[in-house]
Amino acid sequence: MVHAQFDPTGRQVLAAAAVAAKTRKNLSWQQIADVSGLSVAFTTAAVLGQHALPEASAKAVAELLDLDQDAAMLLQTIPTRGSISGGMPTDPTIYRFYEMLQVYGTTLKALVHEQFGDGIISAINFKLDVQKVADPEGGERAVITLNGKYLPTKPF
Repeated sequence: MVHAQFDPTGRQVLAAAAVAAKTRKNLSWQQIADVSGLSVAFTTAAVLGQHALPEASAKAVAELLDLDQDAAMLLQTIPTRGSISGGMPTDPTIYRFYEMLQVYGTTLKALVHEQFGDGIISAINFKLDVQKVADPEGGERAVITLNGKYLPTKPF
């Protein structure tokens, strides 16, 4: 049976325990994703409390992280989503994404609507990829791909 969370506290506590286990075992998010059989972005979001894992994936992740059966069950529940509580984020990495949306949000909206019409880009039917690439000017660049299904507004 599918169960949903209505208080994010349980998933937040589990996320903290999972990250502690990940650190203690010196695992990467990719290694955790490999045992889940899912993408690294989806698996990371799930372990951090933003998605439910399928049963087999939840059990495999819990086993890898030495978490108990209750944790495996909790990883399967539909969470209360949203990892940034109230106001402007203060973590510098998260803040920069907020800043990017402050600067380019209206541009993204204008371009999406011009090309697709009235609607939204799904965060449910969605893929995320993060890659590190060499910068021709020196150093490295982050290439972040947000790939969501376009859902048109339907008059009723």
